[in-house]
Formats: sequence, structure tokens, C-alpha cells
Amino acid sequence: MNRTNYIFLILIGICCISARAQSDSIHWLQEVELSDVKLQQFSTGQHITKISDSLLKKNLPQLTDILNFNSSIYFKENGRGMVSSPSFRGTTASQTAVIWNGININSQFNGQLDFNTVNTGAYDQISIRGGGGSVVYGTGAIGGSVHFNNSVSFRNKQEHQLLLQYGSFNTVDTRYNFKLAKNNWSLNLALARNSSDNNYEFPGDRGENLNGAYYNHSVNIALGYRIDSDHTLKFISETYGGKRHFSLIRPSENRTKYLDLNNRNLLEWHADLSDFQQTTSLALINEEYKYFANTESDSYSFGVTKSLIAKYDLDYNLNSDILLNTVIQNTYTDGEGSNIGNNDRNIFSAAILGKHQITDVLQYEAGLRKEITGNYESPLLFSLGVNYELTDFYTLKLNASKNFRIPTYNDLYWSSAGNPDINTEKSLQAELGNQFSVQNMEAGVTFYYNDVSDMIRWLPGTDGIWRPGNEDEVNIYGLESFFNWNKTFSKDQNFHARLSYAYTISRNQETSRQLIYVPFHKATGNLSYSFHHFTPSIQVLYNGLVYTRTDHSEELPGYFLANLALAYTMGREREWELGGRANNLFDTAYQNVEDRWMPGINFNFYINFKF
Repeated sequence: MNRTNYIFLILIGICCISARAQSDSIHWLQEVELSDVKLQQFSTGQHITKISDSLLKKNLPQLTDILNFNSSIYFKENGRGMVSSPSFRGTTASQTAVIWNGININSQFNGQLDFNTVNTGAYDQISIRGGGGSVVYGTGAIGGSVHFNNSVSFRNKQEHQLLLQYGSFNTVDTRYNFKLAKNNWSLNLALARNSSDNNYEFPGDRGENLNGAYYNHSVNIALGYRIDSDHTLKFISETYGGKRHFSLIRPSENRTKYLDLNNRNLLEWHADLSDFQQTTSLALINEEYKYFANTESDSYSFGVTKSLIAKYDLDYNLNSDILLNTVIQNTYTDGEGSNIGNNDRNIFSAAILGKHQITDVLQYEAGLRKEITGNYESPLLFSLGVNYELTDFYTLKLNASKNFRIPTYNDLYWSSAGNPDINTEKSLQAELGNQFSVQNMEAGVTFYYNDVSDMIRWLPGTDGIWRPGNEDEVNIYGLESFFNWNKTFSKDQNFHARLSYAYTISRNQETSRQLIYVPFHKATGNLSYSFHHFTPSIQVLYNGLVYTRTDHSEELPGYFLANLALAYTMGREREWELGGRANNLFDTAYQNVEDRWMPGINFNFYINFKF
């Protein structure tokens, strides 16, 4: 029997065992929301930043644009719309976990996600959690995690929403969302396409962004069926296809292009069985790319991986104050590529978590996780979190954890360079959070420390070939702070302010130097004021200096950006909205990757309406 069939048998067996425990009581619910419940349940001692769907729909579609102005994550972009990788709390791009409806979707090839390949129009909510999360979400959750969620609601409704946006450099953004819920069925459909000539002028007469055109499209479906009050089925499917011509540094370079196709499918059965709640999931994640080193040639390199994930999640309410949770997961991946050959791996993991509400103001949680695979050694992981509401307006948060990142396909199998003996990256971290809430104001500051060992780096050998190895030990510490204020003056007047600041030290233990492309300072601000039908708003961003060489011989200066927007709503229920925005209002000349200039002042206009 092959491994895929073995996984299916495990899942079917779990479903049969769970079915025998069904409750006979029936009580219909008016509305059911299914999303990443785990994020809410097991984030004790950590702060979660939530970005609503209304904010997602009013910004540019790439995830990089949203998070850059609304989080402390620093992004390296090889030019507008090109490859974008994050640095969260001073870590590397592959140390940020990306979670799609509870499933880790970091690339099997390089362990990270290109944030410019995510169209935000398909999601109801995006959440950001700083700090360790490997006990719950597995590999990569060292610096933090970013969560995409599609909710399923059974409240009767039928809604269409269309967003049309046009901007500088012939940039076209089209998004359509359809939501239908009736009786026991729910359907969410999202279609999106984004394209741009991307031929902006570099500052200072440095020329034009050549070979930078791109387009992408995505289709998302979330289908829910309520069998009865205790049992719900959910199916979510997402397909993303894109084509990018990578921008040139010099006109003499070969013109390249990159095609990628990602498909994600998730089937879930949720059952509420009195004191037990169980979720049985089966996910199929496909990742495929083709890279053309010269657009004039038909030859290309490629990579394809298919991952089958079976997961069983069981909650048990021991009493009204104690929640126990067990998660069992098996992930089988088969990969093939020009430079990695044909390889597979099977990873089994088990986690146990518990949460205890000691009093109305004090709660804690603890968890353990262990993975088993023949491809590498995996450590025993742990987490511990505490929330203590000292007063009505002040909450103290504590969290400590051990986290990890597994070697990728490239690390293990790259032709003539892969290292099958490489170890997992490991992280020990702790944080102390202080959160204040007074009426319509909320503020917080978190201090953290992170010790990362066995960090994987690719370095040249004596033969000149680059190979991966466990090279670096890194100490990271700093703080993150935020301030939110909402004030309603009247029915037609509302003010909103959202500010954040992060200070980060991320040092190589051996050299005591800051890691490259990790700024010491980052600050963001979002201000909006709605009166009658008008909503002016401004976004600001400051990224501090970053080093581009490990010996600190080269650096990129810090920069300040501002976006100014104005929206006008129409209709009896304000179902029509017209808006425009000036991006990089002060025409700042900046780059966040060496020799990759970003555009100066540019504009976009949109119309958004529901019917």
C-alpha cells in the first residue's frame, strides 16, 4: 500500500470513530462562522493584529502593500510587483509562517511565501501574530505568522460586490465577490485579476523599469453545508496563476520571466459533540513554477510539489474553565524539479494543548508538539502563555516557546549542492506584553527576546559551489508597540487612528553585527476621518537604515512614504463608493533592495459597489 492510500485510511478511520460519538440533541443556530478558531483559542500571551475585509478592499491587491503600511513586518521587494519577502521581528523570510485557513502553506522549495503572489481580495480577514507558533502551526513560525481566512456564514443573504481600479503604469485591478446563504447552504465566490505594464521611471534620470510587466488571476470558492446543528461541512478551493517578467538592473541583461500556478483545496468536517468538538480536515496543496532565463528561448527550469495533508483536531471541555486540545497531522509531499530530482517525504506530527481559565482575570495555556520523519531530526517543541488582567484597563501578557524551521527541498536535494544531513533551525524565545484599553482607545507594547540556533545559510565551498549548512547563531531582541483609537462624533462623523512602532536588534553572535535587510526602526500610521459621504485618509511609513553586506560595508538609507486617499459614498445604503489615492505623495526616491528602485509618486482610482 502506498503512502497516499495510507493517509486516506487514517482519515477515514478517524471519521468513523468520531461519527460514533455524535450527539442526538438538535438546536438550530441562526449563524455559524467557521474560520481559524485555533488562532483565537491558543494565542494566550500574544497580540493579534486583525485587518478587516473593508480595509483589504480599499487598498492595492498585493498582500505586501497591505502589511507594509499596517504591520511591523519589513519587506524586501525586488521592485514593484516583483519578489517580496518578509522580515518579521528580525528573522529571515522563511521564518515567517503563512497559514491558509489553518494550513501551513510555506513553499516546499524555499520555505517562504512571495507576498506579491497573494491577492487579498479573496479573504474575509487577514491576521498577524508576532512571536513563536510552531507548536500549533509547525515549521517557520519563528518570527511570527500571517493568517488568511475564508469564513462561512449561514445567515440568509445574497450579495454581489464589484471593485474596479485603474492606476499609473496601466495598472488594472478587478475583483468580484459573490456571497449566497440560504437554509443550510453557504457559498462565497471571489474572482480577481491584477495586471500592470509596470514601466515606471526611476528617480534621478536613472532610466525606466524594464521588463517589469506582470499579471495574475485568482479564483476562490468557499462552500459550506450545515448537516444539522452539530455537524458542518466546509470546502475551500483557491487557484492562483501568475506571470512576471523580472525587472532588469541594467538594460544589457537577459530578459527573464517566471510563471507560477498554485492550487489549494481544503475539505473540513466540524462536529460539536456536547463536551467534544472535532474538526477532520483533508487538504491538497499543489505548487508549480517555470523560470525562463531568457524570454527569447523556449527552455526553462521547473519545480512541482504536491502535498496531501490529513489532520484531526479534537477539543474537550473538561469543565467550563479547562479546554484540552489534541491535533494529529500527517503530511506527505512529492516533489520534482530541474534541480532537485524527484523526492518525497512523509511527516507525522502530534500536538497537545491545554487552556485553563483560573479566575475571571487570569488564564494560561501550555502545549507540546513533536514531528517524526526520516528526512531530518525534529526537536520536541513547547509553548506557554499567560494573560493576567491586573485592572479593567491593563492586561499583562507572557509567552515563551521553542520553535523550529525544517530544511526545504532546496536545502536537502538541490543538485550537486543539497545537504541531506542538515539540521532544523531552532528557536528559544520569550516575550512580555502590556496591553491597555480605555473606552475607544487601545494601546500596547511588547518586549521580546529570541535565540535562533543552527540557522541555515548557503555559502560557497572551496570548489566555488554554494551549499547549505547550519552556520549562524542569532540573538534577536526588541519591542513592538501599537495605538488604536476610534471616535464616533455623530451618526455621520467618525475618526480612526492606527499607529505602530518597532525597534529590532538582530545580531549574528559571532560578528555582533545586525543581519542584512533588518531595519532597526519601522513605524506606520493610518488616519481617517469620515464625515457625511466623504472619507479622507492618510497612510505613512518609515523604514530605517538597513545593511546590505554582512560586514556592514554597504547600506541603504531609511525612507519616509505617505499615501493620501479620498473616498465618496453614494446610494441609500451607501452601496456605491468612488475613491482615489496618491501613492508616495512626496515622490520619495527609495529602494529596499539594493539597485531595485521603487516608483515615485503614482495614482490609482477605483469604484466599488454592492448590489
